[in-house]
Amino acid sequence: MKKKEALFLKVIDELRESQVILEEQSRDLEETLKKLRAMQSKLVESEKMSALGVLVAGIAHEINNPVNFIYGNINYVAQYADEILELLKCYQESYPEPNFQIANKIKKMDLDFIKEDFLQVLSSMEIGSQRIIEIVRSLRSFSRLDEAEVKKVNIHEGIDSTLMLLQNRLKSRTNYPEITVIKEYSDLPKVACYAGKLNQVLMNIISNAIDALEQKIDNLQHSYYPTNGIATLPILNFNPTIKITTELINNWISIRISDNGIGIDEKLTQQIFNPFFTTKPVGKGTGLGLSISYQIIVETHQGQIDCKSIPGMGTEFIITIPQQRL
Repeated sequence: MKKKEALFLKVIDELRESQVILEEQSRDLEETLKKLRAMQSKLVESEKMSALGVLVAGIAHEINNPVNFIYGNINYVAQYADEILELLKCYQESYPEPNFQIANKIKKMDLDFIKEDFLQVLSSMEIGSQRIIEIVRSLRSFSRLDEAEVKKVNIHEGIDSTLMLLQNRLKSRTNYPEITVIKEYSDLPKVACYAGKLNQVLMNIISNAIDALEQKIDNLQHSYYPTNGIATLPILNFNPTIKITTELINNWISIRISDNGIGIDEKLTQQIFNPFFTTKPVGKGTGLGLSISYQIIVETHQGQIDCKSIPGMGTEFIITIPQQRL
C-alpha cells in the first residue's frame, strides 16, 4: 500500500514538474511570438518607408525638370515683357490719339491694369516656382535614396527638409493657430549616419509633437465651449511651439525636440518605445513610429533616445548619436 502511495506521489510530483516546464515553455513561446510580431511589423514599416523613398525620389525627379525649365525662363519672359511694355509706351507717346478701333480695344482690355498686373503675375510665378524647387529639394533630401549606406551629412538640412514637408501642418488652419518653430542650431560638423533613416525619426517625433499640440488646442477649445468645442483662437491664449536644439557634446551629436503640448504621464513614458503602444486616440496611431525610431537610433546608430514629459506642460525627446560610427 505504501509503495502505491509513494508511486502515486511521485507521479503527482512529476506531473507538477511537467506543468511548470510547460508553463515556462508557453511563456517563452508567447514572448517569442511577440518579438516575431514586432519584427514583422518593423519589417513591413521599413519596406513601406523604402517604397515611399523610391516613390518620393521619382516624383521629385519628374517635377524637378519642368520646374527648372519654367523657373529658368521666367527671367527671360520678364525681360521681354519689359521691352514690349517700353515699346508700347513709345507708341503711346508718338501717337497720343489712337483711332477709334484701337481706342475701343484699349478700353475693353483695360490696358492700364494689364501693364501694371503683368509684371506682378510674372513675379508671383517666379516666387511659386522657387517654392516648388525648395519643396522638391526637401523631398530629395528627406528620401535620401542615394544614401542607403553610412555617409557624412548635414544634420540641419535633414531637420529643415522635414519641417518643409510638414509645413501644411505647421501653418495656421481652421481652429488651429500657426505653430511657432524655434530653431537653435549649433555649429555642427557633418555626421556619419544613415541619413534617410534619421530623417524618418525626425519626421515621427515632429509629427507627434504637432499631434500633441493639436490635442491640447482641442482640449482648450472644449473647455471654453463644451457644447460644440469651437472657440475663437485668440481666446485660447496659447502659443503652440516646437523648439529644436542641436549641440555637439564630446563627439556626440545631440538633437532636442520639445513642444508645449498635452504632455505624457510619467508611467506612460516608460512604454512609448514599445511596439504597438500609443497614447493617441483609437485610429490615429499605429504604435510603431517611436518603436522604429528607437531601433534606428539605438540599434542602427549606436545612440540613445530619451523622453521627458510633464502632463499638461509638454514633452521633450533627446536624441544623441556619435559623430563618427563606433
